[in-house]
Amino acid sequence: MRGGIGWGVWALCAGLLLGGCGEPDWGVDQQGRTVRAGELQGRWLVINYWAEWCAPCRREVPELNRLAAEAGEPPRRVLGVNFDALQGEALRRAAQGLDIRYSSLASDPAARLGLARSEGLPVTWLVDPQGRVRAQLRGEQTAAGLAAKLAELAAQR
Repeated sequence: MRGGIGWGVWALCAGLLLGGCGEPDWGVDQQGRTVRAGELQGRWLVINYWAEWCAPCRREVPELNRLAAEAGEPPRRVLGVNFDALQGEALRRAAQGLDIRYSSLASDPAARLGLARSEGLPVTWLVDPQGRVRAQLRGEQTAAGLAAKLAELAAQR
């Protein structure tokens, strides 16, 4: 082919570009770090909604920190979401004040996952590696209880 790029080269470029296009990232966390979709693939997601004014949420944070720090089966990732939709510096300060050590998303993933808005807090959603919501847990949770529920759900596949 004169004066241009051959079809094979075009196909290769298109394949490389499309191969890099996957699921969109999940936005930024309380530290301004991007939570990449690739980091969450193949993992169970523990998505916890919290607020500063919620006493059970405050008691639950150390349990979620523990769960996030443990390497467990099935592989999992703990994500927080501020119920009051705090952003930027306000989100960072609130998460720091509660000593949240896992990523707390600045953007609510409810629309992405089809989660219903909860009227009470805390509420925790368990999402399987295929992106299917498997459980909604209302009230205060423990690391041991969440790990057991994840193992139970993973065994039901």
